Amino acid sequence: MQKFRVAAFQRHPLFDDISGTTQRLMEDLAWCDREHVDLAVFPECYLQGYASDTDTVSRRALVLQGDDFQGFAKALADFRTDLIVGLAERRPGAGGAGVEFYNTAVVMRSGRLLGRYAKAHPNEAAFAAGKDFPVFDRAGWRYGINICNDANFADVALEISHQGASLLCYPLNNMLLPATAQQWRSKSLQNLQQRALDTGCWVVSSDVTGETVGKMSYGCTCIVSPNGTLVKQVPEGEEGVVMLDIALDA
Repeated sequence: MQKFRVAAFQRHPLFDDISGTTQRLMEDLAWCDREHVDLAVFPECYLQGYASDTDTVSRRALVLQGDDFQGFAKALADFRTDLIVGLAERRPGAGGAGVEFYNTAVVMRSGRLLGRYAKAHPNEAAFAAGKDFPVFDRAGWRYGINICNDANFADVALEISHQGASLLCYPLNNMLLPATAQQWRSKSLQNLQQRALDTGCWVVSSDVTGETVGKMSYGCTCIVSPNGTLVKQVPEGEEGVVMLDIALDA
């Protein structure tokens, strides 16, 4: 199997600024195209900014068939790199009654929506749990997605690997209270390494970094080999990108 070039970005978060985030994504995807990257991974809820309370999520959440998301997709039409990016999504409730919100990561290719994964183990009261585990194919590689808190659970990682995936992607958002951020400073990486060992997959994560009001993130953006070895990591507290040509025989 040919090698597969993956890149993961560590970025400061923006809030309520889809236009600004889209512009940054376009700049990063232009870099990816120049570097012949096959897949680029960005953080959890990156498009609108992360929130856990229902009022904020309700205000920010997008309908994937709506004008705002379609405008976002159109802006990405000229880029060849596959994109995984997190967002808050609005869907009709069960039986068409009311609405539900999902912590979603979408997969885009040249402005087309290939599919979506919704966080299976949300730890935010505003979000419903996703129940589907799609996988995606490019250049002979199959990849899938888990999101942040999902990394605590082997079962959802195995849902992906059992479908023949060789790469497991984790959008993260470790913007936490300082004491909690310190607690997860090493635990996040340990979880990712364990999921690699559980599944035999390459693992790639993308996280936010920096400070917001009362919160901070060291950032855990990295690439882990199937044997659990940390191969590359963006330095803590810095924006940056890790890129690697991965292969099954690593």
